[in-house]
Amino acid sequence: MTAAAPMPHVMPTYGRLPFALSHGQGCRVWDTDGKEYLDGLAGIAVNTLGHNHPKLVPALQDQIAKMIHCCNYYQVPLQEELAALLVRHSGLTNAFFCNSGLEANEAALKIARKYGHGKGIDLPEIVVYEKAFHGRSIATLSATGNPKVQEGFAPLVPGFVRVPLNDIAALEDVAATRPKVVAVFLEVIQGEGGINPATNDYLRAVRKLCDDKGWLLMLDEVQCGIGRTGKWFAHQWAGIQPDVMPLAKGLGSGVPVGAVVCGPKAANVLQPGNHGTTFGGNPLAMRAGVETLKIMEADGLMANAATVGAHLKAALQRELGVLPGFVEIRGEGLMLGIELDRPCGVLLGRAAEAGLLLSVTADKVIRLVPPLILTQAEADQIVAILVPLVKQFLSETPKA
Repeated sequence: MTAAAPMPHVMPTYGRLPFALSHGQGCRVWDTDGKEYLDGLAGIAVNTLGHNHPKLVPALQDQIAKMIHCCNYYQVPLQEELAALLVRHSGLTNAFFCNSGLEANEAALKIARKYGHGKGIDLPEIVVYEKAFHGRSIATLSATGNPKVQEGFAPLVPGFVRVPLNDIAALEDVAATRPKVVAVFLEVIQGEGGINPATNDYLRAVRKLCDDKGWLLMLDEVQCGIGRTGKWFAHQWAGIQPDVMPLAKGLGSGVPVGAVVCGPKAANVLQPGNHGTTFGGNPLAMRAGVETLKIMEADGLMANAATVGAHLKAALQRELGVLPGFVEIRGEGLMLGIELDRPCGVLLGRAAEAGLLLSVTADKVIRLVPPLILTQAEADQIVAILVPLVKQFLSETPKA
């Protein structure tokens, strides 16, 4: 692997691998030296339809020739078209469009605070979770449960109450002791925190408690939504609906799109002047979202995510489950995390050397979030590349 050219004028905010990607086709990408990789990362759960999709690319080319951007002073019909699709698939009522998951989560936090003020609560509080990740703005960083990414950015925003995931007793204790709580904010499957799913029973219990207390249930589906788990949204496995649902990542198949989809309790909290964005909801982003959802539905990609994801998970469990140092595989569909008992960040580079793109999150979890077009044969190839690397790593690396 030849090192890519250095970037001395770019801020050093990322620990980058020493190569640059040039182009892609389907679930494969090539670097500037012509080396081929199987894409098990999809730009961190973004490239829903893979690369150079034969339906998406012409649609985006058509839209670019018509209009890329206009501001929200005017009607943007594609916003209504995408909002209607999201409402139909979620059962909620309306949507606000922005540019990223961070912005979607920031909007959700503003909705919760204004909802609380509307109830006469002067300093509303929001329940958040250990190991959560909601973004890197000051507010979303404050809601995040990762001291490492918070370090150096104090003072953080007050108004958050933190509890462990899947512990309903802890949440009930908050309900009994914190009268200013107005919302519960959680990822249905924690992504950056290590692919930690909220159980279906827990989600149903939280929904009931929110109903009983008059709280908003805000489910961050930024990484686990848009068909990744085999349903449109991961919370649908539990048979519930949120009041507020931030989305992003896979919604535009690589074009930046964020959204907050709301149900009746939150639908009219934000009024003109309360929130806005220059780029959010622009015609190109909206066209990308509309085409992504239509192609997913036409091509049965949710069923594919469920079937191929189950095959991949079972194969990895079979090959890795007997190894000393293996902890467990978590996740659903094509959002999988393989936890080891020791830090394994070195596997990021080793996998790339072997022709597989993936990530390591929460120090010890190998994360696989490939495009939803992944085939069973490509899943088998992921296993064939990854398993020997994990075996070698565990054999030569002592437990920390």
